[in-house]
Amino acid sequence: MNSKNNEVRRMSGIALMAAVIVVLANTPLGMIQLPVIKATTVHIPVILGAVIFGPAAGALLGAVFGICSLISNTVAPTLLSFAFSPFLSTTGLIGAIKALWISLGCRILMGFLSGMLWVPLRSLSHNRTLPLALEGFIMSSVHTLVVMGSIYILLAGEYAAAKNVAYEAVWGLIMGTILASGIPEAVAAAVIVCLVGRVLLKVAKQNFD
Repeated sequence: MNSKNNEVRRMSGIALMAAVIVVLANTPLGMIQLPVIKATTVHIPVILGAVIFGPAAGALLGAVFGICSLISNTVAPTLLSFAFSPFLSTTGLIGAIKALWISLGCRILMGFLSGMLWVPLRSLSHNRTLPLALEGFIMSSVHTLVVMGSIYILLAGEYAAAKNVAYEAVWGLIMGTILASGIPEAVAAAVIVCLVGRVLLKVAKQNFD
């Protein structure tokens, strides 16, 4: 019975984290509108959920994040929304598949890797401050690099056309986005994952152990 109760609590916890993702994704706090792209903090509850509940839960929460991103970019498109919404593809079915990878696949991968990374990080210190800060910074950086890297590898030509620049300029623009939004996102994630994660780990220990 205790095992069943723990599983119910676990599923409730994952559902709560998913609800937080949906709320953030639909408020200015979750997806901050920049001139070209939407800088996000929605990946933070994905990372926290993966830390608390493991890689599979992280992947599920990443999928929730990805679906929210897809919907947001479809309903309120920006210059680069074709990279995140299959419905706005400029190159037909192939472009739609690429957009699904960027909006969904990258986020699922990030959630899964967040859970996997926590396994070695948590052994670094009994005090969870450093491991959690590293988790937040590393996985936020991974998220930015995977998403922007995928855009560069898969959609560099379309990116250049959307920005009305030469193909050769795309690398510099991608790196500029990584530096301008990726680093602040990673620092914010390190702080928030550390502060919130310490509380959530204590709650999880009390409820699931």
